Amino acid sequence: MTKKKGIHFEVSERKILLRILDLVMVYLGVYCLSLYFDFEYIEVSKDNSVALILLGVYITIFGTIFELYDLQKASKLESTFKNVVITASTVVLFYLLTPVLSPYLPVERLQIVYLYLTIIFSILLWRVFYMNLIESPRFYKRVLLVGEVSNIDGLVRALDTSDPNYKIVGFINSENSSEDSVKFNGLKEFDAKDFLQTIQKEKISEILVASFNTEAITVEVYHDLMLLLERGFKIRDYTQVYEELLQKVPVQFVGKDFYKYFPFSRSNENKLYIFFQRGFDIVFSLIGLFFGLLIAPIILIGNLIGNRGPLFYSQERVGRNSKPFQIIKLRSMVVNAEEDGVKWAQKNDTRITAFGMFLRRSRLDEIPQFINVLKGDMSIIGPRPERPFFVNELSRIIPFYETRHIIKPGLTGWAQVSTRYGASVDDSLTKLQYDLYYIKHRSVFLDFSISIKTLSTILYYRGQ
Repeated sequence: MTKKKGIHFEVSERKILLRILDLVMVYLGVYCLSLYFDFEYIEVSKDNSVALILLGVYITIFGTIFELYDLQKASKLESTFKNVVITASTVVLFYLLTPVLSPYLPVERLQIVYLYLTIIFSILLWRVFYMNLIESPRFYKRVLLVGEVSNIDGLVRALDTSDPNYKIVGFINSENSSEDSVKFNGLKEFDAKDFLQTIQKEKISEILVASFNTEAITVEVYHDLMLLLERGFKIRDYTQVYEELLQKVPVQFVGKDFYKYFPFSRSNENKLYIFFQRGFDIVFSLIGLFFGLLIAPIILIGNLIGNRGPLFYSQERVGRNSKPFQIIKLRSMVVNAEEDGVKWAQKNDTRITAFGMFLRRSRLDEIPQFINVLKGDMSIIGPRPERPFFVNELSRIIPFYETRHIIKPGLTGWAQVSTRYGASVDDSLTKLQYDLYYIKHRSVFLDFSISIKTLSTILYYRGQ
């Protein structure tokens, strides 16, 4: 069997492609604007290198904040158009507010409008091409799943919405089957005897092995997998792909060999990383508290009218190494919200006041927690600190739940920006998967990504 490789782009490759081509198209648009029109605000030349670099930096930063490089949104014209317009508007605004690095305002103010429209049109032109070519079926990664039938449904659903270009075309049962065996009708099943022929016929580019009982893999399937591996065919483990595409650790599929899945980031023991993180925590907390003092009159009036009661509240939470501490927040619920006992905060919770909802959505209720950060109980970035009652309950139900306490909890984190507010055991499991991913891949780059996503969450008013 000869290996026929299909053309496809990995997730990281598409994100890099989007970023690079966005910049190329904007620079090309500005160049054409100055070439064919009487446009003098900014020209593509060596003398304007600083101004051009600044324009590219702004496009990259604000494009990230306004989700221009979210692959799910980038595959849809409506969301792409909205994000491009918002990004271009913010880029031009900031460009005008930095006249020391960017060109001075032109005499003819209409030229600013030309730049604004050029940024929108040039990015949109390339994005339409991207949606109709790169996002077309010819660039899909066609995947064949090998695993037990009993697990197929959960495996497919987990990856189904992760990447629009990642297509599981069918599966092969890795166990011996009989007429009485469980059947799965949600995905096409190929006969194990036709394993090699199926790869050629279906133009498979990757095999995903999702067998959680390797001893149960039939000799026939095992032999074909070995043969494909020897020929250089791409064979990957399900948990590896799950973590890569969904950016969370699949704890529900981790068994007694759990130690294979948790080679935690060296940053957790890196003294230089910890030093700079602590410095960032202190500086950012002081800035946050100063901002809180500036808007204190507005919050006081809002609390007086919309909350009618104490402005602050304190609550016990679990911190690093399971050590309890008192968290400080702006009160967003009615007084005595838990007089009937401890309960999950639900979406549209009636206990949340009108002003409290505003505080939550804008994340302003988190401002007093900067005091906890200065005290060292928390960090700016880390897992969300939970209450002892929920920790005790969840640790009995969810495996490895206590593992999230090996680092300090944070105001924001990978789980907070990647999923909704935890209001059930299932939500807590999802959050744990993201928390473990952060602990496992903790780095300056991931911290920066979380910071950008936090800005997106605040600007799009997604808090709860």
